[in-house]
Amino acid sequence: MLRVLPLGGLGEVGMNCMAIEQRGEVLLIDCGVMFDSRGLGIDVVHPDFTPLDGFGTHIAAVVITHGHEDHIGALPYLLNRYDVPIWAPPYAIGLIEERLREHAVLAHARIFPTRPREVFEAGSFRVEPIRVTHSIADATALAIETGAGTLVHSGDFKIDAAPTDGEHFDEARLAELRDRGVMLLMSDSTNIDVSGPVGSEISVGDTLQDLIASTQGAVVVAMFASNVHRLRMLGDIARRCSRKIVLLGRGVGTHTRVARRTGYLPWPDDLLWPDDLARELPRSKVLGIATGSQGEPRAALARLARGEHSTMDVGPGDRVIVSARTIPGNEPEVQATIDRLLRRGCDVRSQLTDPGVHVSGHAPRSEQRRMIELVRPTSFLPVHGTIHHLTRHAALAREVGVPNVLAIENGTVAEITNAGITISKKVRAGRVYVYAGRELGPETLTSRSQLAERGVAMCFVVVDHAGSVHAVDLVTRGVVDEVRFGREIDQAKDAVRRAILDLYADASDETMAEHARLAIERTFYKARGSKPVTMVRVHRLARQTGQERA
Repeated sequence: MLRVLPLGGLGEVGMNCMAIEQRGEVLLIDCGVMFDSRGLGIDVVHPDFTPLDGFGTHIAAVVITHGHEDHIGALPYLLNRYDVPIWAPPYAIGLIEERLREHAVLAHARIFPTRPREVFEAGSFRVEPIRVTHSIADATALAIETGAGTLVHSGDFKIDAAPTDGEHFDEARLAELRDRGVMLLMSDSTNIDVSGPVGSEISVGDTLQDLIASTQGAVVVAMFASNVHRLRMLGDIARRCSRKIVLLGRGVGTHTRVARRTGYLPWPDDLLWPDDLARELPRSKVLGIATGSQGEPRAALARLARGEHSTMDVGPGDRVIVSARTIPGNEPEVQATIDRLLRRGCDVRSQLTDPGVHVSGHAPRSEQRRMIELVRPTSFLPVHGTIHHLTRHAALAREVGVPNVLAIENGTVAEITNAGITISKKVRAGRVYVYAGRELGPETLTSRSQLAERGVAMCFVVVDHAGSVHAVDLVTRGVVDEVRFGREIDQAKDAVRRAILDLYADASDETMAEHARLAIERTFYKARGSKPVTMVRVHRLARQTGQERA
């Protein structure tokens, strides 16, 4: 019997992590992060690995399908908890090493390269990477031989007939596995709602070529930094248009460095121009590549839009190309960035104006069907997507004729036997929120959420030894404009005085503080319909001696 336990990526987009168990040994497929958009100061979110402690006796290895952050970003946190070997494609290894170095865990990491069609053993599992095409170099699916049979994990994929790097989708190998028999297919559900073809990366190069060649001023292309295929194309376009590439943002710098070091980006040194010297180049010679295609406020594109970038400016005569899809939920931030660029006089192009500036790296519905038909599994488990994506993908598998289909979310343990795939039980599969490398507990997140929603009122009350109020100081943040609405502040102060006056003279400082807090919250609730997070401190004056009074 084989068991699978998704810790991330099923029921959500991102944070992909799947555990497979047989005879007490666990194999992890991917170990990614996701990002939190609530504005609570959270850097990343990674899976809670606690359920692994009761899922098997030990973890044999973690196998990476490709190098996107939602597949590798949680590895530093996993290695802080478990000493496990990592198997990954060479390009992903370059990115993994960058992350592990940042977290000071690279020194004790055990990392091994994987290559398509080369089988390796991880405990009792035999794993074979299979080349697929995606929006990053070195993407693979996985064929895993277990005691219960062969399972295939698609990883993130599309079927690109003309990949720019010549790394073709290996349909032949998948067909060979089908002929031998595949008991389970786990396949990417991201683009289940996209009915038509998503297009080839080569077509993007043609569109970008036309837009860049027809611009007299500077050009800035905002894109996902991990798309090395597009970086390579932009290098070719820069040479043809006699422009220099200026890297704007940490992400493109990291991916460029890793891609050049691993041989995936054959840029000559004279093609790159230092970003701190960008203003010295004629505008017609600048081809900037920027982070921030999702409107991230601290990324390079947003800083250019605000006129706050330290090394480069954009304005009339310049063209900005957003060569990326807008991830659902990021539309307001992306539009705000585009609006600022337009106000600066830039010509802004995106998928809305020029559909060819981007193609997805995920398979549309027709190619998802093709994957199922190629593999012809006995059982099917959709992965990577919200419950909407998963259930629609499951319906597609039934339509194709897969006899055993199951859609589950994080924390659901499924068992695979000769009879098919069934739900075994459910365990807690939570999220861990990280800021500055440290975990944020539930209480901290609740406090941050309340502060963001309600604001804070801080009150300092001075009383004498008899309990009479000498002074009340009240400061608010995110509650009222204290200059325009000073009357509400005065009302809250008066309410504090009355609340303490009504107490017995021997009331404790804690009792006074609690009554003062309630008085402040009632005052603001009556005036504004909401209660701020309120903190009160009481300071009691020392009793004066007779000599001090004289």
